[in-house]
Amino acid sequence: MPSIDEIEKPIGEECGVFGVWAPGEDVAKLTYYGLYALQHRGQEAAGMAVSDGAATVVYKELGLVAQVFDEAILGTMKGHLAIGHTRYSTTGSCTWENAQPSFRTLPTGGSLALGHNGNLTNTSDLARRVRELGVGRDAMGATNDSDLIAALLAANADTSLEEAARQTLPTLVGAFSLVFMDEHTLYAARDPQGVRPLVLGKIESGWVVASETAALDIVGATIVREIEPGEIIAIDEHGPRSSRFAEARPKGCLFEYVYLARPDTTIAGQSVYTTRVQVGRTLAFEAPADADLVIPVPESGTPAAIGYAEQSGIPYGQGLVKNAYVGRTFIQPSQTIRQLGIRLKLNPLRDVVKGKRLVVVDDSIVRGNTQRALVRMLREAGAAEVHVRISSPPVTDPCFYGIDFASKGELIASSLTVEEICATIGADSLAFVSLDGLTAASAQAADRLCRACFTGDYPIPVPEQDLIGKHVLEGLQRTASGDPGGSHPDEALVGSQGGADALIQP
Repeated sequence: MPSIDEIEKPIGEECGVFGVWAPGEDVAKLTYYGLYALQHRGQEAAGMAVSDGAATVVYKELGLVAQVFDEAILGTMKGHLAIGHTRYSTTGSCTWENAQPSFRTLPTGGSLALGHNGNLTNTSDLARRVRELGVGRDAMGATNDSDLIAALLAANADTSLEEAARQTLPTLVGAFSLVFMDEHTLYAARDPQGVRPLVLGKIESGWVVASETAALDIVGATIVREIEPGEIIAIDEHGPRSSRFAEARPKGCLFEYVYLARPDTTIAGQSVYTTRVQVGRTLAFEAPADADLVIPVPESGTPAAIGYAEQSGIPYGQGLVKNAYVGRTFIQPSQTIRQLGIRLKLNPLRDVVKGKRLVVVDDSIVRGNTQRALVRMLREAGAAEVHVRISSPPVTDPCFYGIDFASKGELIASSLTVEEICATIGADSLAFVSLDGLTAASAQAADRLCRACFTGDYPIPVPEQDLIGKHVLEGLQRTASGDPGGSHPDEALVGSQGGADALIQP
């Protein structure tokens, strides 16, 4: 029987970043609400940094945004400038030390705080460079690629932070959408491929940057534009100024449209909701089924199910009820709950599905555990037939750019045909939307998209097998210290990094 984690979290999200420059506003609360809108992008940890021009205060903790922050904490974080981060660990363990924003003091005075969405692929090279420069690990013991970026930005004693960014960012390989700040200026930058989204917005008293337009909406910001691939934006009292650190080579993530982004977000001018409905229509055209009812696997399958029903003429209905309060849990489930599996998250409406031939629309299949349990549950509830339709092509290859997919060996579509997967999950039929159909629905040209998880064609170089993975930095540092498995000698925990800049541990 698969574990509860295997059933509930087949796909690790990534991270969400938010930044605001707005004198006279309560920037801590604006950041809180922005992070709340980005909670779906990471549920392991949340944090923010706030500056009043003289000092930068960072607060972070494991847990959801609403668990980490309360009125009392937000009330102590006063200033005109803030950044925030919600984390899902794609590099480094899920620990307090790896929560973001990362924090560094600057040799020129003041401090740097940084939040990162994405994943670098030259992590080992950057770690070697950090050691050669003698800036070492974060004093808090972080083991993620985001801290390497912060260390490199803070290493240059002869330039401003803005100039350090222009020198450092071209040396990063992989996916990165960054927000970072010193005491006076907010910065945002996006890798040359623009793999992860990043947008600029305007509020009455200032400017906002965020991973998704939905976070701009929640704070009442007007969308200005996307931050371009290879662009860095600096925002201060003179407003935004833009410069380039690399030529744009757009390769936006196609899976953002499938699952990662909120449906009320727009990417490259295209509504994610509209894309998902269109994918459902395409799926109905490509893979029709004789059925009585179309039902979604909520919530990510809902727009595609609506599109499938519209195109096919089969009635749409709600056949599954989702427990809205099931998210990441830090309580180990009992064996009884493990046996119940997916029922903790979804439950069928028996009166709706009994005796019906169902089309069940889901967003993706990774290991197949969720769909296997779901098909079994619907049959037990009395469904006459269960036809599974998936609004993405088969996921055959892992992502190295910020999504915590299973390894290739765990991806069911990497070794089984569609017919074999259908038999494995126990469905009456199974079909996936075509890659061309999904691409067309996104309204993006294929050569401007990263589709590597469906094709194995990686647009950014991927390192050797022993230099990739969530825990690569931890392994490299154990090797460098001669410690085969224990703690690194510089893992001392401190509560302040000097001067007027304070790092607060709850």
